[in-house]
Amino acid sequence: MLWDVDGTLLRGGGVAADVFALAVEHAVGRHPGDHGVRMAGGTDPQIAKAILDLMGEPHHHLPAVIERLEHELAAAAEALRERGHVLPGVPDVLARLHDDPGVLQSVLTGNTAANAATKLAAFDLDGWIDVEVGAYCSDDHDRTALVPVAVERAARLRGRRFAPHEVWVVGDTEHDLACARAAGARCLLVGTGFTPVNGATAAAADAYLADLADVDAVVDLLRS
Repeated sequence: MLWDVDGTLLRGGGVAADVFALAVEHAVGRHPGDHGVRMAGGTDPQIAKAILDLMGEPHHHLPAVIERLEHELAAAAEALRERGHVLPGVPDVLARLHDDPGVLQSVLTGNTAANAATKLAAFDLDGWIDVEVGAYCSDDHDRTALVPVAVERAARLRGRRFAPHEVWVVGDTEHDLACARAAGARCLLVGTGFTPVNGATAAAADAYLADLADVDAVVDLLRS
């Protein structure tokens, strides 16, 4: 099970947007203002590049932005807890699947590994998820390349080998569907993201649910 983080497992209450602005300001010396860059489904580097483009700043600032982003988000863990929330059904679904010896749970996310770990820990979700075998934008800026990264890590680090049809990608945007399809994996899309999933995208997924609140149904689906 490869879980997207933002909009699928949790919402950060706008903290990510705030820390992006601080990170960019630190790197280039001025605040990006109300840049309007769509963050849902994008990787951290893609979002940072889009903000830099709108500001007319060169991409050589990118490493400094990402490094500062990780620092600022870690410092904002308490704000994440105060302003954000875990989405319906998530803790129970994760706990149920964690107890199944046939299941290995990790994440496939546009966050860097450090940022994903910060968000999961802030909401006490990290105990159910094996972050070491996850796939992150720090592995590849192209999200569609990430399923094989997680599959390889599961085999190398845990001795668990999964055929493509045994892998579920769970997310809330068309980008999650695209990365699943690129690897021949299955995809569950949920309607808890920041942008509604359109009908064509929902129909193209293996399953679509408004949320994960019906724990029994979600667990049965993902075990199928």
